[in-house]
Amino acid sequence: MALRTLDSLGSLAGKRVIVRADLNVPLQGEVITDDGRVRATLPTLNALINQGARVIVCSHLGRPDGAPDPRYSLAPVAQRLSELLGKPVAFARDTVGESAQEAVAVLEDGDVAVVENLRFNAGETAKDDTTRRAFAEQLAALGDVMVSDGFGVVHRKQASVYELAELLPSAAGSLIEKEVEVLDRLTENPERPYTVVLGGSKVSDKLGVIEHLLPRVDRLLVGGGMMFTFLAAQGNEVGSSLLEQDQLDTVRGYIAAAQERGVELVLPVDAVVAASFSADAEHVVAPATALEDTDFGSSGLGLDIGPETAALFASHVRESRTVFWNGPMGVFEMPAFAAGTKAVAQALTEVDGLSVVGGGDSAAAVRQLGFADGDFGHISTGGGASLEFLEGKKLPGLEVLGWQ
Repeated sequence: MALRTLDSLGSLAGKRVIVRADLNVPLQGEVITDDGRVRATLPTLNALINQGARVIVCSHLGRPDGAPDPRYSLAPVAQRLSELLGKPVAFARDTVGESAQEAVAVLEDGDVAVVENLRFNAGETAKDDTTRRAFAEQLAALGDVMVSDGFGVVHRKQASVYELAELLPSAAGSLIEKEVEVLDRLTENPERPYTVVLGGSKVSDKLGVIEHLLPRVDRLLVGGGMMFTFLAAQGNEVGSSLLEQDQLDTVRGYIAAAQERGVELVLPVDAVVAASFSADAEHVVAPATALEDTDFGSSGLGLDIGPETAALFASHVRESRTVFWNGPMGVFEMPAFAAGTKAVAQALTEVDGLSVVGGGDSAAAVRQLGFADGDFGHISTGGGASLEFLEGKKLPGLEVLGWQ
């Protein structure tokens, strides 16, 4: 079965439409430091506003542990949404209580309201199906129709993602529709050469995706903290760099499988090694096979791929027709260790074909490094969800919308 989309809901004029968005933005106090997820909701919200729907936006933010916590209020998000939509957005101080009911009651056609953080209610993430369903029923009472548009949570069986979509006529918004279309292209008949670039800190976070994509890709590039487990699996000393000792055998298996399948596994040839984990730490470039042969000896730690590797990775990316990238190449938050990530991001903007940035830290990195969303074919809004999709896992928030 195909994904149910907005068209399947018929006319929404005058209807109360609950939109489950993913507005889980990074905040410093009440300041949003990256509004990418808020902007990603705009196509769906504008489509509903233009139809004359009465729009009720709900989302989680952070991990408030099932009780109200002012640090995780969606109030700044409602304010930003109002600025981006160019119209007033009402804000309810609770999720399903008196304030939410009042805000919804006065909505007119084309109006928008945001209700408070879903995770202020323990029922949203409860392990118990009955508890989740009870909360979903309270949410459902606010609306007539549900539009699911928070791709970052579709891998979670949560009240507003799963049970709410069962209780009301439901469909995917344009953000989820686009995510599924793009990620499906990465697993079914991608244009070749097809390159996957993986970074981030841990191999263990990427086991499933490596396993699922190895038979499908032409080339796998490994950087970030996880590269040191690959280098160690080849017998190299990695000093005090991040190393998952318990994954060495698994990684050796991947190296052998890549060779067997004719997949080109490209590992770093050099790395930026630092004396300590700090922005102003003394650092040098060392060959990947001699990371301990620096003045720092075995206490040195790798914090970025080196310039030779950055150039190598960039050339592989540029000559590909399909590229999926998940995970930074180094500690990009510190300027001294951001060059590898920047080089890969720049190369992705030059791909003649489909380039996909796989959400999470990668999306944050490209924005922090000065790239615009439009520089890439697609920036996923869900790091964990996009990885699980590419692992071939069933995602409850998509299955409930008809995706098989």
